[in-house]
Amino acid sequence: MKAWTYMTTNKPHGTIYIGQTTELKYRTQSHKTKKYKNSFSAKYNLDKLVWYEEFDTVTEARAREKQIKAGSRAKKIKLIEEMNSEWRDLYDDL
Repeated sequence: MKAWTYMTTNKPHGTIYIGQTTELKYRTQSHKTKKYKNSFSAKYNLDKLVWYEEFDTVTEARAREKQIKAGSRAKKIKLIEEMNSEWRDLYDDL
């Protein structure tokens, strides 16, 4: 089963949310529609998918999520900018 680790934000260099899922398009749509009204991503309007990485297993995606969360903000920004230097919303590319 495929799985993804991803980052969403509200604007370039804004607040960043890091998550993992087996349904990237559905999960991103949940962020966009604020399906979970009291969530961190809804509170800060983190609805733009700016980075993602695909894995073969959920275990790999979770490990990557933890690794990224443990890293510095500068490392997170570097990951985003290596894939998406314009910080554009990648949702429509899915």
